[in-house]
Amino acid sequence: MSDTWLVVGLGNPGPGYSRNRHNIGYLVVEELARRMDAGFRTHKARALVAEGRLGIGGPKLILAKSMTFMNLSGGPASALAKFFDLGSGHVIAVHDEIDIPFNTIKLKIGGGEGGHNGLRDMSKALGSKDYYRVRVGVGRPPGRSDAATHVLKDFSATEVKELPFLIDEAADAVELIITGGLLEAQQKFHGSGA
Repeated sequence: MSDTWLVVGLGNPGPGYSRNRHNIGYLVVEELARRMDAGFRTHKARALVAEGRLGIGGPKLILAKSMTFMNLSGGPASALAKFFDLGSGHVIAVHDEIDIPFNTIKLKIGGGEGGHNGLRDMSKALGSKDYYRVRVGVGRPPGRSDAATHVLKDFSATEVKELPFLIDEAADAVELIITGGLLEAQQKFHGSGA
């Protein structure tokens, strides 16, 4: 069994999107790269990729940020999975989730995409829904505001203060899925609200 994992941070490329709620996946894989002291480079799969190990002699991580827009995340994710010869069971998607409150993380494997077009495209391109998801809560928009507009806005000033802790926790969750398994990670990060 392979000890290599593909961790795909979902988001939109370009500086105009960099602090959007929709780009939390990018921020988490950037934190994982920082922990491994790994730099991102351009890959032919239309993604920025960083490679490293989780600790000395630990599992290999391929960290990816698609250079296509969110709704076309599947092509790069699928191309990288093929390039590194990985099945969907060794793929982790890190993405924003409006259906859970800000500062909350939920973990799962498989299931629906909950209206998330990046996940829908990824499932289609991988030919499977059976990959791990690190769902990072960005909360619903206030009142009757549009969800699409909400995720394409930057985090609020209050959220920005908490954001480093949320990114850190999501990166910890990715690492624990790999080293301890989904159940152990769910028990740690879902808390009593699970």
